[in-house]
Amino acid sequence: MSVVIRLARAGTKKRPVYHVVVADSRFPRDGRFIERLGHFNPLLPKDNETRLKLDMDKVKAWLAKGAQPSDRVARFLDAAGVKKREARNNPEKAVPRKERKAQAEAAAKA
Repeated sequence: MSVVIRLARAGTKKRPVYHVVVADSRFPRDGRFIERLGHFNPLLPKDNETRLKLDMDKVKAWLAKGAQPSDRVARFLDAAGVKKREARNNPEKAVPRKERKAQAEAAAKA
């Protein structure tokens, strides 16, 4: 059983609130979960302390059991200092599209 820590959407249309949950990776995003660890409200300002609320003891316990955090939850845990997240490296994304095409054509000609 692959266990993940991820966000489950709640709230109404155009007013999302997310629950941070531990779930089997085969379960639907908003479906069955094992345990709720906290909540996240993206509509609040970033400096508001109630924007993200996590039970860090439970999070650490689930990480020790082998639960894998999703990308967004990994960002939260990195900001909280619980789990270090490695930076992604995609050098192609930083190059403007026209320049990438010109480089590809130049490489094809050479």
